[in-house]
Amino acid sequence: MKYLFILIISAATAVGTATAATAEAERWHSHMQQVDIVRDQWGIAHIYGKSDADAVFGMIYAQAEDDFRRIEHNYLTGLGMQAQAGGEGKIYADLRQRLFIDPPQMQKLYGDCPAWLKTLMVAWADGLNFYLSSHPGVTPQVITHYEPWMALSFTEGSIGGDIESVDLGHLEEFYGHHPVAYVPEEKPSKGGSNGFAIAPSRAASGHAMLWINPHTSFYFRSELQMVSEQGLNVYGAVTWGQFFVYQGFNPYNGWMHTSYGGDTINEYLETVVQKPGGPYYQYGKDLRKLQVSHISIAYKQGAGQASRDFTVYHSHHGPIVREEGGKWIAVKLLETPVPALQQSYLRTKTKNYREFVKTQEFRTDTSNNTVYADRDGTIAYFHGNFIPKRDPRFDFTHPVDGSDPATEWHGPHALNEIISVVNPKSGWLQNTNNWPFSAAGPDSPKRENYPRYMWRTGENPRGVHAVEVLHDIHGVTLDSLIAAGYDTHLTAFDVLLPPLIASYDRLPATDARKASLKEPITMLRLWDRRTGEDSIATAVAIFWGESLIAQNPRASLEFDEPVYLHLVERTTDNERLDALGVALARLTKDFGQWYTPWGAINRYQRLNDDIVPNFDDAKPSLPIGLASSAWGALAAFQPNEPRRNTKLYGVSGNSFIAAIDFGPTVRAKVLICGGESGDPASPHFVDQADLYRQGKFRDALLTREDVLAHAARRYHPGDTGG
Repeated sequence: MKYLFILIISAATAVGTATAATAEAERWHSHMQQVDIVRDQWGIAHIYGKSDADAVFGMIYAQAEDDFRRIEHNYLTGLGMQAQAGGEGKIYADLRQRLFIDPPQMQKLYGDCPAWLKTLMVAWADGLNFYLSSHPGVTPQVITHYEPWMALSFTEGSIGGDIESVDLGHLEEFYGHHPVAYVPEEKPSKGGSNGFAIAPSRAASGHAMLWINPHTSFYFRSELQMVSEQGLNVYGAVTWGQFFVYQGFNPYNGWMHTSYGGDTINEYLETVVQKPGGPYYQYGKDLRKLQVSHISIAYKQGAGQASRDFTVYHSHHGPIVREEGGKWIAVKLLETPVPALQQSYLRTKTKNYREFVKTQEFRTDTSNNTVYADRDGTIAYFHGNFIPKRDPRFDFTHPVDGSDPATEWHGPHALNEIISVVNPKSGWLQNTNNWPFSAAGPDSPKRENYPRYMWRTGENPRGVHAVEVLHDIHGVTLDSLIAAGYDTHLTAFDVLLPPLIASYDRLPATDARKASLKEPITMLRLWDRRTGEDSIATAVAIFWGESLIAQNPRASLEFDEPVYLHLVERTTDNERLDALGVALARLTKDFGQWYTPWGAINRYQRLNDDIVPNFDDAKPSLPIGLASSAWGALAAFQPNEPRRNTKLYGVSGNSFIAAIDFGPTVRAKVLICGGESGDPASPHFVDQADLYRQGKFRDALLTREDVLAHAARRYHPGDTGG
C-alpha cells in the first residue's frame, strides 16, 4: 500500500516547529498502520484500530472523507468563528458563543485533562489534520490546523446546544447599543425524537430491545462503527466532528437520547448600579462589581478580515445577554466540558446497567433524557441527567430576581433524585420529548412527587401515540418494533377534528358553507386519521391544522394533557370553518385542486450539501407519506419553514433510526435519511432515499466477518485514493 508520508512530513513541517511537525507526522504514521477502514455497500464506515486512539483517528478521518464541510461548520459554531467564514451577519452568533466559550480557558482545561482523554483528543486532532494534509484539494474556510483542546468546545452531541437558547436579536440590541428589527434566527429543529425500550417479557426473543429514533435536521449525524482491541465496539450516530457515538449501541447495551429533560438554563434579573469604579449589581444587602471583559470578533470583509470589539459583562450567575424592564439579564447554564466529554465517550464502553449509571454520575448532560436497554434484560429511563437544586417557590420558567440569594442553584440533584424508571411492570418505556408521567403507562412517575422544574414540557401528540402503540404490544420482533415506530396514526387530529365536524354540523342549511364544505368534511369524517402518500384527507387535515394554528398561535403552544385542548377551547365555530376554507383555497392555488394526495405535496429532495438546504419544484423529488411530529407522527418528516416552494420538502425528522435486539449476539436493523456522503458525486449521496421513502431497513453489519463479506472497499487512512 502507498502512504503519503513525504507529503505528510512536508505539510506538517509547515504547521509548526520542525520538532513538533516531526512528532505529529510520526503519530500520523503510527495511526495509519494501526487503522483499518472498511466501507460496506452503503458507504458506511467500519473502523478497526489497535487502540481506542487509533479508532478515534480512523473514525474522524472517515467522517472527514464523508463530509468535512459539516465538521468544520460545527467547530466554527462551537469556537465562535462563524463570522470569519460567513461575514458580518454572524458576528453576534460568535459573540454569543464567546460569552461562554473562552479559548484560553479551554486550552488550560485541556492541559488538566486525564491522560487517557488527552490521548483521544490528540488522536482526534491528528485525524483531522492528516485528512487535510492528504487531501490538498480540500480548502478549509477558516481552521487550517485542529488543536486537541478544540474538542472541548463541542462535547455533547444534541442538536441546538444550551448556548443557542440565548436570543441573538436581544443580544445585538444590548451589545450593539441600538434597537434591532430582526427576523428570529432559524435554529436547529427540535421537533421531536422518540425512544422506546422493550422488556424481555414483551419480546419474542426474550431479550430487551431498543428503538432509536432521533428527529434531527437531515444529515446532522454520520452512521458508523468504531472497534478497538481495548474494548471499544460501538455502532450508531455520530454528530459530525465528534469522536463518540451519541445515540447507539454496543454488544452489551444501547442508549437513545431525547431532548427536553429538566430545567437546566435559568435567567437572573440583575439590578445594576453605575458607579465611578464601573457597574455593580445588587446581591442581598451588598453591591458586587460586575466582571467587565473584552471580546474581539473577527469577521470576513470582502477578500480580507476585519474585527469588532465588545465590552461584555458577567455577574456570578453568568454573562449578561439582554435588558428587560431596566434590569440586566444574566444566563446561568452548566459549562463543564471535560467531564461532559468523559461522560459522552465512556458511556459507549459500558457493559451493563451499573457501569452505565456510573457514567450518568458525571451529571453533565444538560439537554437530554435517556432511554436505555441492555443484554441483561434491564430497561431504564432517565428524565434528564444534570438538574440543579432550586427553591420550588420560584418560577424558574421566567427570569428570577438575581439579588435574592434564595434563587441560587444549590448544586445538582443526585442521580437517584431525578425522575427515572427502571424495569417497570408495564414491560416498556417511552419518551417523545414529552413529560415523564406517561413513560411507562400505569407504572410512570407521579407529578406530585417532584418539583416543577424537573420537567419542561407537557404531554405531546407523539406521547399519546407512543402509549397507544406500546400499551398492548407483545411478542415484539425487530420488524414489529419498526412497525410500531412507523405507525401512521396522527393522534392530534383525534382532538382537533371532532370540534370542526361538530361546527359544520351546527351550520344552518341556508349557510353557503354547508354546501361548499360538504365534500371535504365528509372526507374528514370518514378518515381513519392515518397518513400516507395517497391520502387526500391527510393533506386537507394538515393544511387546515396549520391554518387554525396560524389564527391562534399562542393557544397552539400551550399544549399539556390533553394535547391541543387549549387550541380547541379557544376557537369558535366560524374560526374552525374559516380555517378550513383557507386551507382548501391554498391547496387549490398551489396544486390546481384541493383534492390532492399528500405524497404529491410532501417530498424528499437532496440537491446539494448546503447546511441550510434549498429546493426546486422543477427538479426530481420523491413522495413521502410521513408527516410532521406536530400531528402525532412517530416517524416524522418536518417540512421547511418558512415555506419557500409550492411543494413541502422535508428538512428534519427521521434521520438515523435503529431497532436493536440485545441477545447474546446483538441484532439490529438501521436506516438513515438519503445517504452517508455529503458529496453529490458520490454513489452514497442519496442511495438510501428510496429505502427511506418505504421505511425499509437494512441489517446492521456488526461482526467483522459480516462487514468483510459486504465490503465495497478496505483501506488504511492515507492510502492512495483514500
